[in-house]
Amino acid sequence: MLHIVDDEAVVRDALTWLATSRAIPARAYESGARFLEHTGGGALDADGDCVLLDVRMPDMNGVAVFDQLLARGLAQRMPVIFLTGHGDVPMAVDTLKRGAFDFFEKPFNDNQLMDRVQEALATSRRAGETAAVHARLATLSTREREVLDLILAGKMNKVVADQLGISMRTVEVHRAHIFDKMQVKTAVELAGLLK
Repeated sequence: MLHIVDDEAVVRDALTWLATSRAIPARAYESGARFLEHTGGGALDADGDCVLLDVRMPDMNGVAVFDQLLARGLAQRMPVIFLTGHGDVPMAVDTLKRGAFDFFEKPFNDNQLMDRVQEALATSRRAGETAAVHARLATLSTREREVLDLILAGKMNKVVADQLGISMRTVEVHRAHIFDKMQVKTAVELAGLLK
């Protein structure tokens, strides 16, 4: 989902049209506060999220909105592309150093902007997939983590059992739980997921 945050209705409409012309779902917000209110629950799109953020807005400027996203830990999952007609080099450098995805000056090249939006959405999708894998890893017990490490090292069940001082049947049970929790069917699939 492309989140367009700009106080000018004509800019919001134009950007929404540009996004939908590339089959990118978009939602527009007239202020940073409204955007933050909407994204407050942290629900993110599985296909990725990107924020096109105007720098100058009346109630809360774009840099303050970006700071809020950073504070909430959402900058990786919601890459920010700044749009401004009033930016300067130090502002651009500062926001990029702090994790902004890109910085465009108005007027901008439509194709270049939408290409960067698609790259940001892909980055967001990958970050979401990584977060999902880490969440699944967090559900493993300490013993399951030990078994997982040995499986990833290519050890057979008998070797895992010997190294951990448990029965082979217990290893098989742990292995089944690991595969279930990690949503994979084979050790190869598991290794691919965790590479």
